[in-house]
Amino acid sequence: MISVHRPSAPKIPDGEKVDFDDIQKKRQNKDLIELQSLIDAHFECRKKEEEELIALKERIEKRRAERAEQQRIRAEKDKERQARREAERIRKEEADAHRKYEDEAKKKIALSSMGSGYSSSLQRIEAKRGKKQTEREKKKKTLAERCKPLNIDNFSEDNLREKANELWELLRNLEEIKYDHCEALKRQRYEVVSLRNRIDELQKHSKKGAASRRRK
Repeated sequence: MISVHRPSAPKIPDGEKVDFDDIQKKRQNKDLIELQSLIDAHFECRKKEEEELIALKERIEKRRAERAEQQRIRAEKDKERQARREAERIRKEEADAHRKYEDEAKKKIALSSMGSGYSSSLQRIEAKRGKKQTEREKKKKTLAERCKPLNIDNFSEDNLREKANELWELLRNLEEIKYDHCEALKRQRYEVVSLRNRIDELQKHSKKGAASRRRK
């Protein structure tokens, strides 16, 4: 059998009077001190958390301000870069326009100094070019009218063979026409080169004659 030890009440010395109110008061004071310590610790922890929260907000605002400043600087650099590109584009366009104007002016001066003979020859060459262009357009139109879509879905073998022979004959004729045109083009180019050489010779003689007249 196991014996259970039960605590006994404290023995009060004989002849002494126990003040239960004082004991209760001391116990309450002790509890109040412990409670105040817990309250102080709670507010201290709360204060530390608030300080950390404020510091976190400050860091976030600082990063946000830094990002805004970086974006502003980047936007300014992009704007400056675009402005430089636009200025360079305008400068190139102005330079091209000025160069074209000078080239046109030089051509006009050269044409006026060469005289009406060269101008008329140049006009004839341009007229030939225009005529060639007109003839080329007519050929394209004629070919477009002649070269219609070929539908051979319902053709028999004999029809296909006949159509193939017809197309072969047409191709041979076109090759002959192409050869004739190439030869004619070669002759025209030769004539243009000869005409230009003749004009250059006339210009040289005219310059020599003018120089000899000035010496006289």
